[in-house]
Amino acid sequence: MAGKIDARLKELDIILPSPPAPVASYVPYVVSGNLVFISGQVTIAADGLKYVGIVGKDLSLEDGKAAARLCAVNVIAQAKAACGGDLDRVKRCVKVTVFVNAVPGFAQHPEIANGASDLFGEVFGEAGKHARAAVGAGSLPRNVACEVEAIFEIA
Repeated sequence: MAGKIDARLKELDIILPSPPAPVASYVPYVVSGNLVFISGQVTIAADGLKYVGIVGKDLSLEDGKAAARLCAVNVIAQAKAACGGDLDRVKRCVKVTVFVNAVPGFAQHPEIANGASDLFGEVFGEAGKHARAAVGAGSLPRNVACEVEAIFEIA
């Protein structure tokens, strides 16, 4: 039987991918007590990397928001793995950090970060509201536009 969050994902027409495997020397998440720390997730999709390039040069603001949303989908996939497949165990999205690969002087990081934040709210409702940092980066792994990491509280 699908849980409440799985049903919500279906309503939103979101199919979670298999959680992406780490590409370096780290683990995809760490559970410590009732917190799950999810490593930075990039713009990987079933058919490879998406949104490769620099926001404000190669990619638009809307591309950046879509990139952050894709990263957030991957964060949720990792959260599901950390919860043994049961996203109803998520009590709260506590903290989100969004890194944006942008041109110098770019100032719309918060708008791009909303691509991730809005998705967490759509999926988890009130429990998806979180503290956040939106940070500009001179570069990101594989030259992707965005990377998102998160901390969740679970039951």
